[in-house]
Amino acid sequence: MNSGPRDVTLEPGFVLHARPYRDTSLLVELLTRDHGRVGVVARGVRSGRSRLAGLLQPLQPLALSWRSRAELGSLRGAEPAGRPFLLRGRRLVSGLYANELLIRLLGREDPHPGLFERYLTLLEGLAEGVSEPVALRGFERDLLALLGYGLPLKRDTRDAPLVPDQWYRYDPAHGATPVAGPQTGGVVVSGATLLALASESLTESTARASRDLMRAALKPHLGNRPLKTRELYSRFTARGEQENGPSSGQP
Repeated sequence: MNSGPRDVTLEPGFVLHARPYRDTSLLVELLTRDHGRVGVVARGVRSGRSRLAGLLQPLQPLALSWRSRAELGSLRGAEPAGRPFLLRGRRLVSGLYANELLIRLLGREDPHPGLFERYLTLLEGLAEGVSEPVALRGFERDLLALLGYGLPLKRDTRDAPLVPDQWYRYDPAHGATPVAGPQTGGVVVSGATLLALASESLTESTARASRDLMRAALKPHLGNRPLKTRELYSRFTARGEQENGPSSGQP
């Protein structure tokens, strides 16, 4: 964390969330390439005369300039740095879910090398039609690893290699313990699912099978406060659509 004022110019970034601040301003949470999550005040953008208001939207690649002052900086400018990711329906909710995860899990100005690029890969996948559960499970797994909470996915709690056709009860803090079958209680997954998650060779079926595992892995870091994207996602489930979405954002 940097305590003294400093200027940052044309830093690649995205808006994660923005909310009204005082009469005409916005309080904006950013994900930036080199500075991680950054909070800035965008002064006067709600006055109706600012060209920035239309740019400060999620899923729009930006080149951002701000002056940092302790916990909150002051936005000095923003320029488009590419075409926005035009996500719709469930995929839009998944993009907003990723944004909410980042806000909840990242401290301000605590950069994690590779995270910005991994987030960009997620948005590209969602925009280009990559299987939604595959894109989300991979992002959740990599986010935890980049934050230092990587999951043991190749060997069991006895340090034996995982067996594809073996069932395991999975504790995110300790790993996989062999069990007799899927009805033994707790988060139980097959060795094949764990190995697919470890090797990045996720299919839609293994991504769905690892949903509860990822939900359990994220829960200690998210706490008990529900994610707001859960309500958005539940609208699709209520309409009877297939449940492929966020591990911690669905009912």
